Amino acid sequence: MRRSVRIGIDVGGTHTKAVAINNDTQEVIGKSSVKTTHKSEQGVAEGVVASFIKCLAENQIQPDEVVFVAHSTTQATNALLEGDVAKVGIISTAKGGVEGWLAKWQTALKDIDLGTGRSIEVVARFIPKKELSEATIEAALAELQQAQAQVIVTSAAFGVDDLQTEERIAEVAKRKGIEVTLASEMTKLYGLSRRTRTAAINASILPTMLETANSTENSVRQAGVDVPLMIMRGDGGLMDIVEMKKRPVLTMLSGPAASVMGALMYLRTSNGIYFEVGGTSTNLGVIKNGRPVIDYSEIAGHKTYVNSLDVRVLGVAGGSMVRVNKKGVIDVGPRSAHIAGLEYSTYLPEEGIVAPELELYAPKEGDPADYVAIKLANGKRITITNSCAANVLGYVTKDDFSYGNAHSARKAMQPLAKYLETTVEDVAQQILDQAVQKIAPVIQSFARKYQLEPNQMTLVGVGGGVSSLIKHAAKQLSLNYKIPENAEVISSIGVALSVVQDVVERIVPNPTKSDIAAIKQEAATLAIESGATPDSIEVYIEIDPQTQKITARASGATAAQAAERQNQINREEAQDIAYAELQVAKENVVSCSTSEHFYVYGAATKKGDRVCVIDHRGFIRVQRDHADVVKTTIQSYSEQIARLWESMANYQSDLVIRPDFYICAGPRLFDFSSTDYTQLMMLIDIELSQLIGTEEIIIIAANRLQ
Repeated sequence: MRRSVRIGIDVGGTHTKAVAINNDTQEVIGKSSVKTTHKSEQGVAEGVVASFIKCLAENQIQPDEVVFVAHSTTQATNALLEGDVAKVGIISTAKGGVEGWLAKWQTALKDIDLGTGRSIEVVARFIPKKELSEATIEAALAELQQAQAQVIVTSAAFGVDDLQTEERIAEVAKRKGIEVTLASEMTKLYGLSRRTRTAAINASILPTMLETANSTENSVRQAGVDVPLMIMRGDGGLMDIVEMKKRPVLTMLSGPAASVMGALMYLRTSNGIYFEVGGTSTNLGVIKNGRPVIDYSEIAGHKTYVNSLDVRVLGVAGGSMVRVNKKGVIDVGPRSAHIAGLEYSTYLPEEGIVAPELELYAPKEGDPADYVAIKLANGKRITITNSCAANVLGYVTKDDFSYGNAHSARKAMQPLAKYLETTVEDVAQQILDQAVQKIAPVIQSFARKYQLEPNQMTLVGVGGGVSSLIKHAAKQLSLNYKIPENAEVISSIGVALSVVQDVVERIVPNPTKSDIAAIKQEAATLAIESGATPDSIEVYIEIDPQTQKITARASGATAAQAAERQNQINREEAQDIAYAELQVAKENVVSCSTSEHFYVYGAATKKGDRVCVIDHRGFIRVQRDHADVVKTTIQSYSEQIARLWESMANYQSDLVIRPDFYICAGPRLFDFSSTDYTQLMMLIDIELSQLIGTEEIIIIAANRLQ
């Protein structure tokens, strides 16, 4: 029988890894890895293609068996870090008077400092709206080209309300063969300066990204694979290559996004901190109620309207080198063994470590001269890393990717222990303690920011170096942790299993049902244009009552995903998942409600009733404390919402904290959070209006504070 295969490719700092997954069973068929091609003329695209072709060859996969290909990319990030950017010309327009003066000032951007000694050069021209014509547009384009602008941004005051003006300018530029970005296609939010800056950053990387995208697509086609090529976005969704060519800046942070999506798909985590450890850096981010937390990206301190995962990147990882003085270990990282060109002692044979001597030095110019190197009898230098310390302390097992030779690491650490007048075990403990001191504040900050309950937080470990840090961090912070099978390629798995996603954000004071319906449709249309099938689209609506911002996040499956067969869990399997997540004795777990698509379990705890919602695939969709559950029908839901709105309210002096609501209706779970009752009911009415009155639904209400 012919297989149906999905290929996911993740571009890392050191390696580009491909994974082949059976589309029907979601089992890993095979893996492949090549060195990431940062210095290639084609950039990282060369490594993407090489890993793809290698994966097919090593796993006997025929090109016609491949139904889906997707990859993450560091190309956008690298282009900005390395200053491989085009000079940007801006053509802006607005009405006259104060509006025109203000718009001209807001769009006359200065060069955008990239924080690396390089910048995006920007030149701008303003055309009053009453003077806008093909002749004035062509004149402005000629001036910008004379000023060496290579790409164009069109930006109109209030362009988010009417795209025609920006489109008019863009059409003239495109006829002249100039690449162009429309500011109002980047975001539908007001804020002309920030919108224009986001568009300028996007435009600056268009030439580089178009070249690499075309190279990748052509190579995949030459390999005999003729399915849409999808690219990972920084917010955890996918976009097809056609859409990526318009908005490449959305691919920033697609690597961390791939890892969290892999963790979600493989571990079915509801609440926790994903913890991706490589050789040089560790990425930390948040999973809440089964979704990664999204925020706006900052590029070298410049605020943008680019949605991406809220990620913290720390300069401590499996390969981080150790800094010491006579008092002990004073720091770990940010310099890594890979960058210093030294081997980890734990990955060498014990007999190769002869007459080790401690040497303190500066690995790179500008580094402090207190990094540890171990000089061997043959003159070779090696080093001690977090991975070495973790192997010595027994944190790393044979099944872990970072498993090494503890005896080798111990032998290499002897001269350091002697220098510090302590034991090898104590040195290893000090090393990991220093590493966790960098990680712990970020985890604690995330927990406060996103109101994560400590008893529901799990550290989700991924990446090749994860075992070197996560176990010690979990121990120090008294948290649970999980490391999935295939942790070293979890990012590639995340790419292979992710869905198409797009987002629309608008400021709408006092929105009506028709306003929200229009924004939902706009988001759905964007997701379809990015490669999702219309029947698979789901749109999640969120309204910020303070800013009046409506966010519509649309997600949907590609044709290959829509056709796949999902294995369903039974009641016993759902109970086992609930026992593990609720963290109470089995006899204290009860079934609160069930439907064809969901299981809802609860348990009484000291903090009130704890509830988790598990879907028919075994994914934990919601986990909350202080919750109540009721099963009702469409025709009766308004009375139940009204009752829960009052009974679940939390009164604190002059503040009333209203509950969050989740509704299981058919195969969908709706998430409603609103401090305004009228707005809440309007959102629920919109989502449930197409359902039959006698259809049963499950309502979960949960307090946000107690």
